Amino acid sequence: MKVHPTMRNRYVLLGDMLLIIVAVLGSYALYIEWGARFFDNLPSALYMVGVSLVIKPVVYYLFGLYRRIWIYASMQEVKLIVAAVTAASVFVSLAMVLLRIANAFAGFPRAVLVIDWLLSLFMVGGLRFSLRLLAETRNQPVYNGQSKRVLVIGAGDAGALVVRELEKNPQLNMTPVGFLDDNPSKIKQIIHGIPVIGPVSQLAAVLDKHHIQEVIIAIPSAPGRVVRLVTDVCRVKGVPFRTIPGIYELLGGKVSVSRLREVDITDLLRRQPAQIQDDLVGATLSGRVVLVTGAGGSIGRELCRQIARWGPSELILLGHGENSIFESLLELRESFPLLPMHPVIADVRDEPRLRNVFKAHRPEVVFHAAAHKHVPMMEMNVEEAITNNILGTRNLVEVALETGVQRLVMISSDKAIRPVNIMGATKRMAEMIVLDGARRSGRAFSVVRFGNVLGSRGSVVPIFKRQIAAGGPITITHPDMRRYFMTIPEAVYLVLQAASMGKGMETFVLNMGEQVRILDLAEDLIRLSGLEPGKDIEIVFTGVRPGEKLSEDLFEEGNFEKTDHPDVFRLENQAVLQGEELQNAIDELVKLARQGEGQVAVNLLDSLIPGSAVRSTPPPGITSID
Repeated sequence: MKVHPTMRNRYVLLGDMLLIIVAVLGSYALYIEWGARFFDNLPSALYMVGVSLVIKPVVYYLFGLYRRIWIYASMQEVKLIVAAVTAASVFVSLAMVLLRIANAFAGFPRAVLVIDWLLSLFMVGGLRFSLRLLAETRNQPVYNGQSKRVLVIGAGDAGALVVRELEKNPQLNMTPVGFLDDNPSKIKQIIHGIPVIGPVSQLAAVLDKHHIQEVIIAIPSAPGRVVRLVTDVCRVKGVPFRTIPGIYELLGGKVSVSRLREVDITDLLRRQPAQIQDDLVGATLSGRVVLVTGAGGSIGRELCRQIARWGPSELILLGHGENSIFESLLELRESFPLLPMHPVIADVRDEPRLRNVFKAHRPEVVFHAAAHKHVPMMEMNVEEAITNNILGTRNLVEVALETGVQRLVMISSDKAIRPVNIMGATKRMAEMIVLDGARRSGRAFSVVRFGNVLGSRGSVVPIFKRQIAAGGPITITHPDMRRYFMTIPEAVYLVLQAASMGKGMETFVLNMGEQVRILDLAEDLIRLSGLEPGKDIEIVFTGVRPGEKLSEDLFEEGNFEKTDHPDVFRLENQAVLQGEELQNAIDELVKLARQGEGQVAVNLLDSLIPGSAVRSTPPPGITSID
């Protein structure tokens, strides 16, 4: 009979029963020479066989040895086998000693107990790992001329897992040929039968020499310069390339072939990830009721993804758009089916509705990501920006204070510094509201401020992609226009780090790295689309608009402090207005907005915020990169 390597565990149990008998008799035979002495001790051997057949399968079952698919056995299963066999041997030894005391047999050599333990260890483990060996032998890929020759960049854990999956899934028609890695100690070593050929700098030569047909970048922590080097060489050589997502995208997920994707602009702008300080974040979120406003937006949804992996007791997704909240909920339930989640459709401007939601769910931690943030749209809708970003934030803070929320974090923007547009000015007022709430209550209410995030709704990348799809041209105001950029997963990860540090009244500023030239960003996007800048897609410079900055600021004049995390800085006492003065200013702004007096409200904002120059800035075009 041909036994499949994934045979049912009932057959594994039968195998164990047979091996238990072999192990006991074998231990006697090894300790006592074959002859009269062996047969003198046969009664105790038979007792030990009977005791072992009763005890060992039960112990193995309790340790879960019959609930495993052994073709996927790993070091975790080795530890489990050692623990189960050791526990079973201890119980057998106790039973044998008790039987000897009860004079069930004349005597027995105690050394056989140790020998039996060793034999059982090898036999129980050997039976199970032979199933894995048999499975791997049966599933050895049969490579043919149609199979792609694949080169893996990165000989670390991610690279090894990718190669292992390629070998276990021959239907993918991908043959791993080798690794490239810059670690000198790995070069010329063998991983899963695949050699580490050399450093990444030899990529061009390796592609030609080994006739590589696809490259996989398997370094989740690789900075953008490494990804760019690989993609530039592959593009010149005409070799397709894919990548494992970056380390921040993989938080809460796993590395696998199914997660391979095309290289996109976020990969080219990756930074070297800072050391992850999980203990602080875990203490802030684990086992707590967490509410996220704007949970249907790009930042809010990513906040929910990363918060969910920390095991909050409940997660409340609050947003105004029913479709976006529904989509967020579906995605999260697929990844975290056991986490209690509550979708709430509500407008932060509706204070009674917010109060009912907070009283029903009693959140302990709140992340405030709900805001109107599209710069040119808010220039045309001043009243909406004021009521949503300012009044909505005040409502949230007041309800949070009433219902005992201990930690609140507001997502802010670099455009709140010396604002030249309505969006930035309203976000700066919202910052003051949160910091004033912290001052009044002594609770951990804080602000996190950062720059542009790639791929968020209304950002420059989707605009450029649409222009490329239309055949061009791409429009940029000035060749030296620069902006800070960060990927959404990285920004959210740092928001959670900052949130865990907050004690109240802090403005945290994220290290956005170096500012990126918008021209470079546009050229990268064109090349990633398989086209050439200036040849296939034209780039047109339209001229800097009045009041537009060539570069952004993250800090005002003044001091900032380093925190325990190298990518998070702390600014103290950023609240220019507070107390009754702040509340009166908000009341007046909301009154003007509701009366449709947008320009008067703009003038008031300029008088309230230091360095503000909103009234002197002409409205930008609807496709502004801001």
